[in-house]
Amino acid sequence: MATPAATTAQNAEAGRRGDDVRSDCWVRIELSKTGDVDVRLRSKVEIMYGDATRELVRDELNAFGVTSATVEIEDAGALPFVIMARVEAAARRLGIDTGSGCLPDIEPHAQYATERDRFRRSRLYLPGNEPKFMLNAGLHGPDGVILDLEDSVAPAVKDEAQLMVRNALRTLDFAGAERMVRINQGARGLEDLDFIIPHNVHVVLIPKVEDPALVQAVDARIKSLLASNGIEQPVYLMPIVESALGALRAYEIATASPNICALTIGLEDYTADIGTQRTDEGRESFWARCQVVNAARAAGVQPIDTVYSDISNMDGLRESVLEAKSLGFDGKGCIHPRQIQVIHEAFAPAAAELEKARKIVAAFEEAQAKGLAAVSLGSKMIDPPVVKRAQRVVRLAEALGSA
Repeated sequence: MATPAATTAQNAEAGRRGDDVRSDCWVRIELSKTGDVDVRLRSKVEIMYGDATRELVRDELNAFGVTSATVEIEDAGALPFVIMARVEAAARRLGIDTGSGCLPDIEPHAQYATERDRFRRSRLYLPGNEPKFMLNAGLHGPDGVILDLEDSVAPAVKDEAQLMVRNALRTLDFAGAERMVRINQGARGLEDLDFIIPHNVHVVLIPKVEDPALVQAVDARIKSLLASNGIEQPVYLMPIVESALGALRAYEIATASPNICALTIGLEDYTADIGTQRTDEGRESFWARCQVVNAARAAGVQPIDTVYSDISNMDGLRESVLEAKSLGFDGKGCIHPRQIQVIHEAFAPAAAELEKARKIVAAFEEAQAKGLAAVSLGSKMIDPPVVKRAQRVVRLAEALGSA
């Protein structure tokens, strides 16, 4: 080659706009045959962290076997896990074998488990290549955060996003929120699993599912990765129905693996697939949403509704959540932190609903204490699914401090 190989890792915003806007940091590596690793840093926090950043970059490249290179960095105050992801992405684009990566230490606050039947009222989508949105996501109190590798990440930076999400899973404190990742479709999605499964992810969202075999392929790959990394904590699955065929096969999808914890629907792709526009009234998607609710309930997993895309319309969001609740959904996606509180409030049990649930739970506990198999409330027999639903309502009220 006439000139040394060089490559760049930069944030998606700068890549799209073609200017010098940086949301965290920009990295360019040029390999050389002589010399050492020369780090040329321009940083807003040079005085406090300049030397530490240069040392971090040199240590990472040395770990990759790179001993001669010029590295240009423009840093806007990025955290170490971000810089590490950007540097590794640039190295990989040069064809450097980075192996399993140069990983940031896994922080104690990043290590906590989840439960299959936990509340999933809200799940907040976060672009996987934009760490600025991840840093304080847990402070908003979502039930889950979704580090997204699919639609919110431009194709040109999906390789960076894999590394960024991996490092975020090891580093960030999501304040007890369930740690979710939405993978890509097909072979790239299976590859995504290699970057996330060993690093304390709780739930994998599988997009655009039309065939149960896809869920089973993801499940098998996860089981293999868990076993090879000595991880006993299960990773749960949330398939997303986003097409007419997916809706038709919703029950097959919902029962494709015992590790499925929820089934959800994505209406932007679904309405495009059936050749119509999504409306606030939702008549065009009523059948599909009911399919998802019934399939999920029949399979014994949680039905989760789609996102509400107008982040400025809180009244519309509240109406959408109340409608979802009336159809039988347990939760809803959100694309902005301001939507979380409205979703939680709308999913909270009403006073009459809570009072009835308490009576059912009390009748059930009384029957158990007496050794009775049947549960009755007044003259009406109470079936086990009704008891289970009532117990969930009471637990939800307790979680909200209203029981």
